[in-house]
Amino acid sequence: MDIRSVDLNLLVIFDAMARHRSVIRTGEAVGLSQPATSAALARLRTLFDDALFVRAGSEMKPTPRALELAPAVHRVVETISTDILQQASFDPAHAERAFTILTPDIGEIAFLPGVLRRLREEAPGVRLHTVSMPRKAAAEALETGGAELAVGFFPDLRKAGFFQQGLFKTSYACISCAQHKAPARMTLRQFLAARHVVVRPEGREHAFDRWLEEKGHHRRVMLELSHFMSLLAILPGSDLVATVPDDIATAVGRHIQLRRIGLPFRPPVIEVQQFWHRRMQHDPANKWLRGVFHAVNRRDGQAPLPD
Repeated sequence: MDIRSVDLNLLVIFDAMARHRSVIRTGEAVGLSQPATSAALARLRTLFDDALFVRAGSEMKPTPRALELAPAVHRVVETISTDILQQASFDPAHAERAFTILTPDIGEIAFLPGVLRRLREEAPGVRLHTVSMPRKAAAEALETGGAELAVGFFPDLRKAGFFQQGLFKTSYACISCAQHKAPARMTLRQFLAARHVVVRPEGREHAFDRWLEEKGHHRRVMLELSHFMSLLAILPGSDLVATVPDDIATAVGRHIQLRRIGLPFRPPVIEVQQFWHRRMQHDPANKWLRGVFHAVNRRDGQAPLPD
């Protein structure tokens, strides 16, 4: 028998007949009229070349062949109903799983504290794994399932095949140690001549670097770092200045004494978003995860990093 010739609806009729042993009750159970149920039973008899159910008194008694088939047919019908046709769902309160999030160290500082507080309350079994990688590698990670979500500044993901949702907009601040002798607001010449420490995470270019290049401005870079949190050890007692995203300036300022130095220009605005691949658009777990990130990290305007 070629499975392509089998109408699976007939198995539903067979399963109901095995349970109810009545054409009328079977029709009521599956929502068919008596003639339609009788016609389906006739097709079943042809399919299996067996009478299957024979009238004996007030019931339709199963033949030996029907008794043999009944358990297997019931398993098939149950599997289709419960495993295949069941609406996908996600219960965060009882979930025990890990999600991988693409985000730079800025994101770990800015996004994770509030998310972790939320997880403790409503999803204690959910674990997060954050990964930083070059922007061009982020698309492949989301496409292949290596990560569920990318949160931050990912201009390369603004393309077909990906969904995006805005969280907030931010900009840049120039910071130094509290004892730095720079004026409260530098001129362009002073800014370019200052001794700069620049943070360039591997494989990631910041909008401010690109903006300076487009303007033809070249800073005097004395030190390049891979991680923003290294500024906690580098800035105190130094004559260096760092131009960093506002959230980093706020986070660093919570741990060491800083000066904010006025820039001689209006720096570019960064639009921080979360991205996911289109194959995850309707996944309940992914919808819940991005809902948490949006609810916790959305800000109006250019609001500062919350406590």
